[in-house]
Amino acid sequence: MKRAVLYVMETLLLLSSSVFAAESKKAGAKVKIALIVESTIDDKGWCQAMHDGILEANKDLGGRIEYNYTEKMKPVDAGSAARKYIAQGYDIIIAHGAQYKNMILDLADEFPNVTFAFGTSAEIGPKNVFTYMPESEETGYLSGIIAGMTTKVKKVGLVGPVDGGDAARYNRGFVLGVRKVCPDAKIMIAHTGSFSDIVKAGEVAQSQIANGADVLTGSSQQALGALRAVAEYRSKPVFWVGQDTAQLSIPEGYKCIAASSYVYSAVVKELVAKRDAGITGGECIPMNFKNGGFIFKFNDDKKLYVPAVVQAVTTQIDAFRKASGQVDWKSVDYSRL
Repeated sequence: MKRAVLYVMETLLLLSSSVFAAESKKAGAKVKIALIVESTIDDKGWCQAMHDGILEANKDLGGRIEYNYTEKMKPVDAGSAARKYIAQGYDIIIAHGAQYKNMILDLADEFPNVTFAFGTSAEIGPKNVFTYMPESEETGYLSGIIAGMTTKVKKVGLVGPVDGGDAARYNRGFVLGVRKVCPDAKIMIAHTGSFSDIVKAGEVAQSQIANGADVLTGSSQQALGALRAVAEYRSKPVFWVGQDTAQLSIPEGYKCIAASSYVYSAVVKELVAKRDAGITGGECIPMNFKNGGFIFKFNDDKKLYVPAVVQAVTTQIDAFRKASGQVDWKSVDYSRL
C-alpha cells in the first residue's frame, strides 16, 4: 500500500514539474530563432526590415530570443543553412521570401518539431509552418497619394521586383492611390524580375525618368537601385517614395519624400507567443496598420511635401487603423492603365 501511495506521489510530482516547466517556458525561456535571407541584413529594404524586427521583438520580450542569421542565400543553397540551424536546436526558422517555399515545406515534413515560417504568402501551410502576409496595398496606397499630389507633369514610375506576393499588392495599391488624387496621371510600371537585382532596378528607373516620370517608387531590396538612380538627378525635381523607412536616413534619402515600413516585430512576437501556446504553424499572420504591422514617416529633414499631402496621408492612416481591407487591390488591371 505504501509503495502504491509513493508511486502516485511520484507521478503527481512529475506531472507538476512538467506543468511548471511548460509555464516557465511561457514566462521567459529562451527561444532560438534563425533567419535566412537572399540579400543582406543591411540592405535598407526587405531583409533588413525582418532583421530589425527580430531585434526589436527580442527587446520587447526581455531578451528571450537567441538569434542568428545567414545572408546571401539563394533558394538552392538555403536548405543546407536551415539544416545547420536544425542540428543546433533552433526552435523557429524564418526563410524570408516566398522563393523559399518549397525548401521550407520539404524540411517541415522532415522535422515536425521545428517551427518554420516564410513570407510573403497568404497560403495556409502544414501544422508546423507559418506564413505571413503584409497587406501592403495600404502602404502602396499612401505612396500613390503622395506621388499623385506631388507630380508636376502627371507622370509617375513604379519599379517592381515581380508581379506577385506583397509586391503585387503594393504596386496595385500605389495605382489606386495615384488614381484617387490624380485620375489622369500616367503610371509607368515595370518589373525587374528579381527581388535583389539592384543594377536592373536602376536601369528601369533611369528609363522611366527619361520618359518623364518625376516621382518614383518601388519595393523589396532591389528598389535601392531605383532610389540611387533618382538620387543622381541632384538639380532636377525627381523624387522618390520609399517602402522602407531606412531609405530616409541614407545619402540617397535626400530625394525621398516619405516611406513606409513593415514592422516585423509584430510577426516575430506572434510566432513566439504561438509556439509558447503549443501552436507551431498552420496559420497566416497578417500585417496592416490596424494591428501595428506598418509604420509611416515623412522626411522631416528635407520636407519635400506640402501640408495638403500630410493631411491626406494622416486622414488615410487613421482610416486604415480603424479597419483593414479597404483597398481593393485586386481590381487593378495593368492592361487598362
